[in-house]
Amino acid sequence: MKLYDAVWAPSPRRVRVYLAEKGVEIERVMVDLRSDEQLGDAYLRVNPRGAVPALELDSGEVICESSAICRYFEALHPPSPLFGETALDIARIESWTRRIEQEGYAAVVYVLRNQRDAFRDRGVAGKWPAVPQIPELAERGAILWGAFTAALDKHLAGRTWIATDAYSFADISALVTLDFAKAAKLAVPAGQANLLRWYDAAAARTSSTA
Repeated sequence: MKLYDAVWAPSPRRVRVYLAEKGVEIERVMVDLRSDEQLGDAYLRVNPRGAVPALELDSGEVICESSAICRYFEALHPPSPLFGETALDIARIESWTRRIEQEGYAAVVYVLRNQRDAFRDRGVAGKWPAVPQIPELAERGAILWGAFTAALDKHLAGRTWIATDAYSFADISALVTLDFAKAAKLAVPAGQANLLRWYDAAAARTSSTA
């Protein structure tokens, strides 16, 4: 099997960090997003949606979406704290991962894709008809981002990791989101000490550089 990857995009990075935590190595095929290689005929034959990452199995079947790819590898290898080993921890990790995606990551996408010239008529990632930018969505994203970081900072008071006592896929998702936010010039306010402490710990893990 092989993983179609991209250097700076957040979704492929989430898979890389997960695989590094699991100690799983896989063949990688790099897709150049800066030259829109993901929208070229060759890659569209792999993933007609024109998005990365994509995992091509030996059978030829392709699994898309970073979370689904990580779930696939989790099922292939011994269960770990990354997705939870008890029913309650599995639920906690899933709940926080979805919240991070829907509130934090979505906020960054709103801001980034609705105000940068590079995304003019590309308000949605992947292979779509022209999707115009909506400036009001950038404003919404900034508001959502502030609320998201404030809530996460409050949640992390007295906690080491986000969902359970162990580092998990929710932490991976949040780390990737906070780093991705820098591209949209969104930051964690200096007063949110709990979130900043958590970020330093997550970023210090070897896997964060994957």
